Amino acid sequence: MQANTPLPNPSDKAAPPSRPPLQSVAQALNTLLDAAAPVAGVETVSTLDACGRVLAAPVQAHINVPGMDNSQMDGYAVRAADCVSGQARLRVSQRIPAGHVGQPLQAGTAARIFTGAMMPEGADAVVMQEACEADGEDVIVRHLPKPGEWVRYVGEDIRQGSTILADGTRLRPQELGLAASVGQAELSVRRRVRVAVFFTGDELTMPGQPLKPGAIYNSNRFLLRGLLEKLGCEITDYGIVPDNLDATRKTLREAAQQHDLIITSGGVSVGEEDHVKPAVEAEGRINMWQIAMKPGKPLAFGEVNRPTAQEGRAFFIGLPGNPVSSFVTFLVFVRPFLLRLQGWPREAVLPQAVTMRADFDWTKADKRQEFLRVRRNANGGLDLFPSQGSNVLTSTVWADGLVDNPAGKTIAAGDTVSFISFQDLLS
Repeated sequence: MQANTPLPNPSDKAAPPSRPPLQSVAQALNTLLDAAAPVAGVETVSTLDACGRVLAAPVQAHINVPGMDNSQMDGYAVRAADCVSGQARLRVSQRIPAGHVGQPLQAGTAARIFTGAMMPEGADAVVMQEACEADGEDVIVRHLPKPGEWVRYVGEDIRQGSTILADGTRLRPQELGLAASVGQAELSVRRRVRVAVFFTGDELTMPGQPLKPGAIYNSNRFLLRGLLEKLGCEITDYGIVPDNLDATRKTLREAAQQHDLIITSGGVSVGEEDHVKPAVEAEGRINMWQIAMKPGKPLAFGEVNRPTAQEGRAFFIGLPGNPVSSFVTFLVFVRPFLLRLQGWPREAVLPQAVTMRADFDWTKADKRQEFLRVRRNANGGLDLFPSQGSNVLTSTVWADGLVDNPAGKTIAAGDTVSFISFQDLLS
């Protein structure tokens, strides 16, 4: 007779699958930046319209700047050898405004000259008008000029044939001015990064609509679109997507077709109603999930496959639903990732932190790396916003930067901390 098989004990349940350890902020950033590469596609735009774009080719100078020796000052062009007395009286032989060409300067004469005007042949110095006294048709030079004084020489700023802007340069107003100074009317730039955004959560309501019980206004839509616009992205906004798996998968498939990156807000946590992560896994894959940071732990990074007829995939970044978490994770992860897609060199995409004095106490160390909302004060230190909750959006308006606080570290007033300004993070 066989022994009876023991009945299963209801309390004996299979252990839940173990989750991988949380990635550190540094590990997560490396994962994103290892995957990112500048987008393909180049376009030529007017230099007037190129602000904020990223160069796809270096800019070389085809002329010298300045193109001729010219005056740095309003004054008198002279021969230095004619002014050794310190009280030289010279006849004013000509007047040379900017944009005009003077006659050769004869010995014993001076030319009235204006800033930017071409130096006449024979002159080797400019005496500023404050050191001169006009006397009828003469000028008395009360100065001992040296050859080259107040003269800008040809090619002093830019030499013909030199590279003035490198591939990958993000064009600010000063770069546009530099390109224009060598006559560059058009610039070759990378196309804009195409980003699709959508938002999940049945509780979300748009401003202007009645707020039903249990609902909240969709602040993240305005926050993320504003951040993407500041970075010069081409944005497609799919709005609020119904909070179910099928609708999320459909939107992901549609967004993947024409976009480089899909960004979502909400739905990447561990709840039964969080459908974004399983939707991405069904349409592509998740390469990274959950970061050892506060706020912003439930961040996901992956890829969404394009239709069979198309090659490639769209990148996916799922941001947390809490507005401060969404804001901070965008600045820490999405911004450098987008800058890399735009063509910035990898070493240039991370903001530079500065050391400052904390004028506050932070007594409870967290196991995760923390990003605290702070504001510079009149005494050269940093004040802490009283509430550091991930839902307290007022903290992002009050603050002017973040303290990057390592895991397990407390802060006492007077300690030095690592500060990153919003001015750097939002530029």
